[in-house]
Amino acid sequence: MMEKYITQFSAYLFGDVNKDDLDMEKHSRYIIKRVLEYGMLQDWNIVKQYYGITRIVEEAKGFREMEPRALAYLSAISQTPKEQFKCYTYQRLNPQHWN
Repeated sequence: MMEKYITQFSAYLFGDVNKDDLDMEKHSRYIIKRVLEYGMLQDWNIVKQYYGITRIVEEAKGFREMEPRALAYLSAISQTPKEQFKCYTYQRLNPQHWN
């Protein structure tokens, strides 16, 4: 059943790994992060259908880094304040020299 979801993702999304080795449960953090940062709308719909918004948000809260646009989108659709995401507080505490 999980293979059904993995094969539907955009080809470029997991080009650096073997899709056959991916497990939707064991690699959920990796899959969610990759889709949030690089996925197309169809990839987002697959992840949302499989995991649900609640689980996606809970996983994303633990990410140390996330694209600012992905954070803003996830925060807006889930109505979760950005301050609850580790990546937001981490970026604010450790600003990059060149942003």
